[in-house]
Amino acid sequence: MPCFKSIGGVCLVATLTACAQEPPQVPPAPPPPVIASGQCDDGAARFAVGKTADAQLAEEARTRASAQRVRMVRPGDMVTMEFDAMRLTLDVDASGRVVRVRCG
Repeated sequence: MPCFKSIGGVCLVATLTACAQEPPQVPPAPPPPVIASGQCDDGAARFAVGKTADAQLAEEARTRASAQRVRMVRPGDMVTMEFDAMRLTLDVDASGRVVRVRCG
């Protein structure tokens, strides 16, 4: 009889072990965003006001303003409202002319 008890115990442990599931693998959290030093200088991009907005003008304005990114915002465009110190925004009117330059 003692043999059956030990075999039963082994079977019970084996059964419970088979039912156990490993926890799901969770990826590590992404690193926090890196905030670039320096700042956009919208004054250096004011030359663009009154000019027709195109990719070449946007890139020149971005370079002069020392911005990392540039976006053109036309009437009716949906835009995010977060402030990005390294982004130059060119506000463009309905005729395609730049009416304002700003950082953020």
